[in-house]
Amino acid sequence: MTSSGTARNGAPPADRRPDTKTETPVAHPSDQSLPVGPHPGVVSVPAQYVFEQNIRQMQTAVGSDPTREDNYRLQGVQAIDNVRQALHLPVRTFDTAAVYFHRFRLRHREAEYNLQDSAMAALFVACKVEDTIKKSKDILCAAYNLKNPDHQTTPDDKIFEQPSRVLVGLERMILEIIGFDFRTRYPQKYLVKLIRELLGPAAGRPFFEIAYEMSIDMYKTFVPIKQTCLTMVLAIVHLTALITDTHTDLLADLDPARYSVTRRSLMETILDLLELYTHFHKLTKVGARFDLNRFIDVKIKINDQIDASPDLSRLEFSCESCAERDMAESRAATSSSGPVTSLGITSVFNPVKPGSRGSDTTVRFVFDREQAQEEARAVGVYFNEEYEEYEAEIEEPIPEPERFQDPRDRGHGPGPGPGHPPGGRGRRGGRGGGRHDGWGPYPRNPRGHGPHDRRGGGGGGGRRYH
Repeated sequence: MTSSGTARNGAPPADRRPDTKTETPVAHPSDQSLPVGPHPGVVSVPAQYVFEQNIRQMQTAVGSDPTREDNYRLQGVQAIDNVRQALHLPVRTFDTAAVYFHRFRLRHREAEYNLQDSAMAALFVACKVEDTIKKSKDILCAAYNLKNPDHQTTPDDKIFEQPSRVLVGLERMILEIIGFDFRTRYPQKYLVKLIRELLGPAAGRPFFEIAYEMSIDMYKTFVPIKQTCLTMVLAIVHLTALITDTHTDLLADLDPARYSVTRRSLMETILDLLELYTHFHKLTKVGARFDLNRFIDVKIKINDQIDASPDLSRLEFSCESCAERDMAESRAATSSSGPVTSLGITSVFNPVKPGSRGSDTTVRFVFDREQAQEEARAVGVYFNEEYEEYEAEIEEPIPEPERFQDPRDRGHGPGPGPGHPPGGRGRRGGRGGGRHDGWGPYPRNPRGHGPHDRRGGGGGGGRRYH
């Protein structure tokens, strides 16, 4: 039941303004004749940063395989880098494409879309965002020539007709996933300035070569969607100095708070890079330059610093109770044969997948979260349905229970009627004895004969034949 001062079509009555005070809803006959307006729509607010715990929740929600997800992520980013170099695209296009690829993978598992198609679609969207326009067939042709060096072809080949349509369809999905938020971060630009400021142009050149390759390897992790640009730059400088064992005196003088960076976020980024180099040593650019034991020693040193300091931890933001709940849900989903239940992570991404919304629902992308919340409160006044609860006592007559009758009774009825003797005749009995007492299917025979004897059924008055 709706209030008399609130219309169902989302517009307030003309004679009054919406009142936020609580009123008693009254049924009005004219409310039924008001037209029902369209749904106010879905407001999607993009998120620039995603925490590590939210990333794990999103992977569990889409049903990704943790054992294969790392390999798929590395293969996709490496394919983007190879095609980017073949087309001579700048590094900022690679940064944007890798971020779009990570966000797409967090919304769709590997069984839904091909890995090569999603990676090339991310690069296709990044080329438009960074104003380095490339046609979809150009990107597909470059990827095909890298995969088949003995069979080179051109972009006007007919084999790229259908894949080009697939890329255009994935482009729309990527735009909905990022919420049309084209803000990106380029750590390489600030990395050049910081190394030049700390070491100088001449002395910083060999140091910058390793740090630049590390900035490319960093996009094979989830660091670009978790940390700020200056956090990534400081982590690269620290880790490069520890691995090369050069300019370590700069680490003591470099204060992260000067760049609005916390030590916890710095340690989390460094450990993410070290896990990449220790687990996938041969699939990285910097890993091919140094021995694996060098990365393991640096990782042990960083872990000792975290254990010695009570203010540091592996993750900057963590929730133990939430982690235990996610682990329990993951075990339940693994043990059951049904699909994984989607989690409602509305603070990170819209739980409704692109393409699954109804045709009558409008999706609006708002960049200001406070403005979206204010709009939701203003619209909610007109679409809020109020109900009144009351209790009523109603007396209902209780019918008398029916009498149970045994079908094995003699008369199969409620009892002898008036004028009938209570003895009556049995089922097989004669006139005299053999009265049935109601506890057996046949009357008792006082002479011990069964009911199936071939003789008269009277009270002993029959004849016997020999």
